[in-house]
Amino acid sequence: MKELWTEKYRPTSIKDYVFKDQKQKKQIEKWLADGALPHMLLSGAPGTGKTTLAKVLLNELAIDPFDIREVNASQDNGVDYIRDSITRFAETMGYGEIKYILLDEADYLSINAQAVLRNTMERYASSVRFILTCNYPHKIIPAIQSRTETGRMHIDKLDRDEFTLRICNILIAENIEFDMDIIDTMVQASYPDLRRGISLVQANSFDGKLQLPDSSETVSDYKIDMIALFKAGRYKEARTVICTQATPEEYEDIYRFMYQNLEVWGDDEIKQNRCILAIRDGLVSHTSCADIEINLSATLCQLELIAKDIV
Repeated sequence: MKELWTEKYRPTSIKDYVFKDQKQKKQIEKWLADGALPHMLLSGAPGTGKTTLAKVLLNELAIDPFDIREVNASQDNGVDYIRDSITRFAETMGYGEIKYILLDEADYLSINAQAVLRNTMERYASSVRFILTCNYPHKIIPAIQSRTETGRMHIDKLDRDEFTLRICNILIAENIEFDMDIIDTMVQASYPDLRRGISLVQANSFDGKLQLPDSSETVSDYKIDMIALFKAGRYKEARTVICTQATPEEYEDIYRFMYQNLEVWGDDEIKQNRCILAIRDGLVSHTSCADIEINLSATLCQLELIAKDIV
């Protein structure tokens, strides 16, 4: 594997980046024309292009690499790091008029670290701009949200058809043969995380052909196995795969995953509505149930009954 497709096909300019909101595009084009960005807070689901957009903007502005500090806040998220690294970078003289600090996954910053960051953002606003990305904006303290209000944007996910088309276009560009049933399974396992979807198809492209992973392999993705089993009507096996391979920390994401793939359990609106209610009930019980694995298994049983039109 010489090159990661997620990097190879990452947009590098505004013309290559797909905006779901044309108002956002016009606003960004205005900032680029002015030659500077405000403090920004980019929120959205994983893999929807938040970090990509931030890097595209810095590339379009032709910011000197020495005037950019990129930080993965899921790793460097304490008060000491903000004081010793971020604040010191803000204090130094830059090569250009404005320096930029990209804080990726800023919702992992501790509350105290955010408080220190707030002061740094305010003190050096004339010469340093912050671009924060996050999955959960409610975890960002109000003081920082107010300082990023001008540049606050929510990045919407691609719709399912656009997501699938993007995956297919990459496979075509790489001369990989594929079957749409396999594509559909992998899209269901990764949507709306495009980064994960691209990684999945690259990892399962062998000898010029896209293949489903062998469920006996340790590298097999349990969500792909689960979708394939559900499609085949092997509900009990699918439930076993989830409950034996998913970690407790992943359970809440599985409820979201089930909600995003309602067509797996119902091919009409009435069934899908019943599935939503079942998933909602399961998620509510998840927070109070003594055994969350039994609760998840019970929710999957309920979805199976709906799929079979038994309840």
